[in-house]
Formats: sequence, C-alpha cells, structure tokens
Amino acid sequence: MELHAADQYLVAPAEAGLLAVYGRLAGSGLYPPFPPVELPGGVGGLVERGGFGQTFFFPGEVLGLTFKTPKGRVVRAGGVVVKNVQGYDLVRPFVGSFGLLGEALEVVFRLRPGRASVFLKRPFTGEFPQLAPTPRFLFALLEGSSWWLYVFHFGHEKEVARLQEAFAGEEAKPLDLRPLFPQGMGVGEGPLKDLRFSWADGGGAPEPPEVFRKLAQAL
Repeated sequence: MELHAADQYLVAPAEAGLLAVYGRLAGSGLYPPFPPVELPGGVGGLVERGGFGQTFFFPGEVLGLTFKTPKGRVVRAGGVVVKNVQGYDLVRPFVGSFGLLGEALEVVFRLRPGRASVFLKRPFTGEFPQLAPTPRFLFALLEGSSWWLYVFHFGHEKEVARLQEAFAGEEAKPLDLRPLFPQGMGVGEGPLKDLRFSWADGGGAPEPPEVFRKLAQAL
C-alpha cells in the first residue's frame, strides 16, 4: 500500500484487507471510506459491492482504480486527485457493479482527516435511527440471538463527543465478519444490515440495469 498523507490518498492492491488499511493509516490522523471491519474480498470486494455501512456517497471516495474486464482487458480509470476527469466515467459505474464490469486490481481511496474517532454499539430495535451528528458509518449485526447497532465516526473531538453522548452505547472493537460469509457476501436476508442492503452468505447481486449489461459487453 502507498500512503500519500500530504495529498490525503491511499493506493491499495485489491487483495489488501480492510483492517490492514487501518493498520497502514495508524497514527496518520487519516481515515478510509469504510469502518474498521474485515469483509470478504478485502479492498476489491468492498469496491465491487459499493462499500459497506456508509452514510455518504461512497463512489465519490474512490479516486481511481485498475480493473480487469470480463474479456481480460486491464483498464486504468480515474487518478489520484479529487478533480481528475481522465477515466472518470468508468470509476463510478464500476463501484457497486458486483463484478459485472470486471475484477478490481488496485484502488485509490480518498482519505479524510479526523482528530478523534469512536466505534460504538448498542441493542438494535429493528429501525435505523436518525442521529445528530450523522455518523459516517451505521450498520446492524446479529450476534447470537440478538441484533446490535454499530456506529463509527471520526472528525473533530467535539463532534465525536456529541455523537458518543447521543448514541449512548458501549465501546466496540474492530470486527472480522468474514466467518459470516464462507460462500461469499451478497444481497439477501442475513446477519448483517446497513442502509442499502441486508447481506447474506452466498447472496446474489442486485438486478443490474440494461445499460450496465451493455457496458459490460462493450468492455
């Protein structure tokens, strides 16, 4: 992984684990666009699924990527600067395409600064709450017979403290969720939910629009 702290971006191979990214960023005061959890497929799988747990527009945090198309072509899209436009058209369609447009090989993430962070959990009532300030990440996890709501947020110390007070949960630790998905992580009724989907072991991909099918054929 290549960390460019001054320019606030990270270049990561697709096979890199999500918690390995957090390890690379330790002490930098910078955060990636995903919570401190390990998920199947590492960085590449995360991008192909369109992120996890975020309450913001995830594709905007992917500045560039290199991927292999279904026909075996290697495509480099985007770049390493926020206002870059070269190859921009292919970055956003690829993010969240669930492998339809190919397999990620390398990803360039925008990083965000934060002076403090907090990872909390509390019992989940079945409805995602409206919290102020809005946490960067929000998801629910079935543990045993009980559901738990998790939030992860970073930013200014006072903002993080306000969220911690509003949420009133207990401290959580980084999670390895890969054992929940031995057959792969897809959409369907399962033990993990965020604002977009419920995630199931061996679950499938959402039905793609016809324009995505045509794009995949062209690639």
